Amino acid sequence: MSPSRLKTGSYPLGGLARKRRGPTTMNAFTQEEAGSLSGAPKRTVLELEVHNHPGVMSHICGLFSRRAYNVEGILCMPVGDGARSRIWLLVNEDDRLDQMIKQVRKLEDVLDVARHGADHEVFVRLEEFFR
Repeated sequence: MSPSRLKTGSYPLGGLARKRRGPTTMNAFTQEEAGSLSGAPKRTVLELEVHNHPGVMSHICGLFSRRAYNVEGILCMPVGDGARSRIWLLVNEDDRLDQMIKQVRKLEDVLDVARHGADHEVFVRLEEFFR
């Protein structure tokens, strides 16, 4: 690879060097996105009713992980006779959340999904416990 090719930016977009076009770069934030970065992210609690058997938590966490969506908190408890469990997920709210909920609903072991505000009692009480 000749150094002159790197300087001129003659590689295609998939190559090693990218040619800058104008004053902005390809990774620049819009003003709206930059404004949302300055404050604390808004959080949401997802409540999932699921079948209780090995691998269910792995499937749910794997779905979030594959899409690079961070889960801030997880709580899981069996319900009733133990055939079902309830999972609460504390997540940051962004543009992808609606799509994530649709994907979670498609999982075979997920029976129901409910969306709550960040002030949901489950995580508020847990935060008090850890202080």
